[in-house]
Amino acid sequence: MEASRDINRLLEIMAALRTPGTGCPWDLEQNFATIAPYTLEEAYEVADAIARGDLDDLREELGDLLLQVAFHARMAEEQGAFDFGSVVEAITEKLLRRHPHVFGDLRGLSPREVERLWQQIKSDEKAAKPKKQEGALAGVPVGLPALTRALKLQQNAGKVGFDWNDPLAVLAKIREEADEIEADIKNGKRDAAAAEVGDLLFAVTNLARHLDADPEATLRATNQKFERRFASIEAALAARGKTPAQSTLAEMDALWDAAKAAEK
Repeated sequence: MEASRDINRLLEIMAALRTPGTGCPWDLEQNFATIAPYTLEEAYEVADAIARGDLDDLREELGDLLLQVAFHARMAEEQGAFDFGSVVEAITEKLLRRHPHVFGDLRGLSPREVERLWQQIKSDEKAAKPKKQEGALAGVPVGLPALTRALKLQQNAGKVGFDWNDPLAVLAKIREEADEIEADIKNGKRDAAAAEVGDLLFAVTNLARHLDADPEATLRATNQKFERRFASIEAALAARGKTPAQSTLAEMDALWDAAKAAEK
């Protein structure tokens, strides 16, 4: 087989990999559950390439993510559930249905109006499905990263009125959680303090939401900032013929402050 721009070639390769007797032993022993972690990993690598502004890498990572879709679709086809074409048909149908302002008669909507319309169409779709006893938090995937899932749980709870009225109230909750952690640490209750950290992270996620900030993206940006500043510390120490391990915390703190000041 040769490389191709045709999606059908990818599907043929995936089918060959999953063919008993002649396919790949590793691919053949996989199932939805074992492949799911790779799907999440590839999605994160796409986000990472975007954050780094590396379009060559993004092209490659999008291919890896597309492979995950083909892999899941192939396993479903083997079970007689659905195939790749069904996946494409379902998403194209959904896009047409949820964009009446593009493919229908509605025109001239603002981005905010489009967002409200999208949510209304989603609600109508859900109402049309067979009724199940579900709470307000139903439908938030358990497999989501904890930070993202916390955000979605809070959003769903907020839709039914269980929410803070203002960011300052959330900030007060953060201080309350921090005080509880401090008390546990002072009392030698490290396990209790560790558990309270989860409450603190949940509250911080809520504050980000109330400030219209994506906590995942915000933390990713902070990670990049930390990496950048720490690299500056390493470079400054290297110029002195030293490594971080050969330096004092006070020395590294001073270099950190210098790196921080240089970015302002």
